[in-house]
Amino acid sequence: MDAFYVSVELRRRPELRGKPVVVCGDSPRAVVTTASYEARRFGIGSAIPAAWARRRCPEAVFIAPDFDLYRARSREVMGVLRDHFEVVETVGLDEAYVDLAGLDRPRAACRRAQAAIRDRTGLGCSVGIGPSKLVAKVASDAEKPDGFVVLDRAQACARFAMASPGLVPGIGPRTLARLGERGIETLGALGATPDEELARWFGARVGPALGRLARFEDARTVEPVRRAKSESRETTFRSDLSGLAALEPILERLCGELCAALAGRRRRGRTIGIKVRLDDFSTHTRARTLAAPTADAVVVGSVARELLRDFAPPRPVRLLGVRVAGLEEPVEEAAEAPPPAKEREQLGLEL
Repeated sequence: MDAFYVSVELRRRPELRGKPVVVCGDSPRAVVTTASYEARRFGIGSAIPAAWARRRCPEAVFIAPDFDLYRARSREVMGVLRDHFEVVETVGLDEAYVDLAGLDRPRAACRRAQAAIRDRTGLGCSVGIGPSKLVAKVASDAEKPDGFVVLDRAQACARFAMASPGLVPGIGPRTLARLGERGIETLGALGATPDEELARWFGARVGPALGRLARFEDARTVEPVRRAKSESRETTFRSDLSGLAALEPILERLCGELCAALAGRRRRGRTIGIKVRLDDFSTHTRARTLAAPTADAVVVGSVARELLRDFAPPRPVRLLGVRVAGLEEPVEEAAEAPPPAKEREQLGLEL
């Protein structure tokens, strides 16, 4: 979808069309969720600090996110796709992959779906078509908004040879910096680097995988059902907090919210973890795997508190989060009953 959250907001506030619009929270540490294309001309994009965006473009209209509305509109969009294609894999609220195998005229089918999304929801999207999910993803971003790009793997390699490796999903800022230190500034250069050399720099698994990404080699299939293997809740504080007395009540609240969501979907997990970002922006995680899966807030909260106490943050804390991983498939309602108190004590013993 093209600037999805902003586009949804403009449907109910059409008087803002043509203006720089930014969707973000109002806290001092909020980051931009989405920016309109008018705002992007000022260098404002996703994950940019909202305070910087306000300084950069004070005339922009800043709107607080309404995720209930975005989820509702996302369901409409995905419903259109499922009307047109048999195999649809949703990725977040604003993106999906579809399997075009077996269609006589795949381009025409995608054109019809693109038009149907516009007609039925009033929202625009861009389409990328390729032999793999990776090629399709990069193609869909190449000519936004309202793009329609078809590439095979060789064409993708040629078209993006001079692009930064950061163009490809999976190559983040830290990896980008490490590549730059070795003089690798483009996807073409990364793809031409021998796997043996990449393995020496990044390890036997990660190094060759980077080369494959740069060459747009991708064997993943479209999966119509994607169940999350973990779920988390986290919060960034308006001002840094110090001491367990200040942090533990917030951690307890996050555990309660997370476990309520898991219980509502009848899911449980074995691994409980915390995430702590300090005032120097260093991020620390701790986790413990239990003997049995749980979605009980008492169990999760107890383990999370122990992890936080063991870590004992040495500096003021900027962000705090909790996570339950190793999620199992949904279980029957009866299985979600909290375990007896004795069992709760035992669940936290296995590291």
